[in-house]
Amino acid sequence: MSIKKVEIIGPGCAKCKALEATTREAVGHLGLQCEVAKVSSMDEIIQRGVMATPALAIDGKIVSSGRLPSAAEIEALLAKGGAS
Repeated sequence: MSIKKVEIIGPGCAKCKALEATTREAVGHLGLQCEVAKVSSMDEIIQRGVMATPALAIDGKIVSSGRLPSAAEIEALLAKGGAS
């Protein structure tokens, strides 16, 4: 399964920025060719059902919420395509 899009969901706080940096690092380390996007609109955050930020979504599926996963955790999520 190839990943097309990874999203960092949050209002832009320090943890959101840290998650974005760690995610971009993990994507680069794994050599993935995918879009890394930020979602900071409160309307969209609420619409997606995210109750705690920062959140991480892989191809539209929320895989982490309310915490800052380590680079190794993000790499593991990416390696399995976000499947739980």
